[in-house]
Amino acid sequence: MSARLPTALPERLSLFPLTGVMLLPFGHVPLSVFEPRYINLIDDALGGSRIIGLIQPLTNQADPVDDTAELYTVGTAGRIVQFSDMSDGRYHITLEGLSRFHVKGEAAFDSARGYRQVDVEYTPYVGDVAPAERGDGPGRERILELMHGYFASQDIEADWAAVAEAPYEALVSSLAMTCPFESGEKQALLECENHEDRARMLISLFEMNGEGGPAQGTLKH
Repeated sequence: MSARLPTALPERLSLFPLTGVMLLPFGHVPLSVFEPRYINLIDDALGGSRIIGLIQPLTNQADPVDDTAELYTVGTAGRIVQFSDMSDGRYHITLEGLSRFHVKGEAAFDSARGYRQVDVEYTPYVGDVAPAERGDGPGRERILELMHGYFASQDIEADWAAVAEAPYEALVSSLAMTCPFESGEKQALLECENHEDRARMLISLFEMNGEGGPAQGTLKH
């Protein structure tokens, strides 16, 4: 995780609502997109800032999320940093997290394009645009212990030397995004004030969920 050039964040975001999916600043999430309205969303984003909003519905929704579903008020603005047209009606994209946002209100629904838009503010999350200055935080050894236990139980190999050298914030963010916690737990991790608080919550969730583990593959929507 390293500093990046400032990015102008739009005050109105086009939304990609997904249950159980969370993106943190500087994190990356791969998505396979095939639903027509979200193909429209990606087309429009690629023609502009490449920034869209990833957010969860307030209650679990099977894909696709209903147009009238109530949404959480906190999500993450992400920029499309990788894009592939699969020539079969699907796009593969990767989003990089830029900043969390708070929803101020919803814009009028454009039925022709089919996706939702909201007006947002970023002021509560001004610290998201730069990585934490401290390289470590509470519970690193405990998190590594939990990782070792889970990987061993699932017979998964890992480059533990690389894990040990990973910046702590990046390690915490990666685990928070990929571990298969419930959507409400994912949202709680997203809304933590800083990565130290997120690390503490992550440890608690690992312990409560039997040391959870990373989800596999690319998300499809």
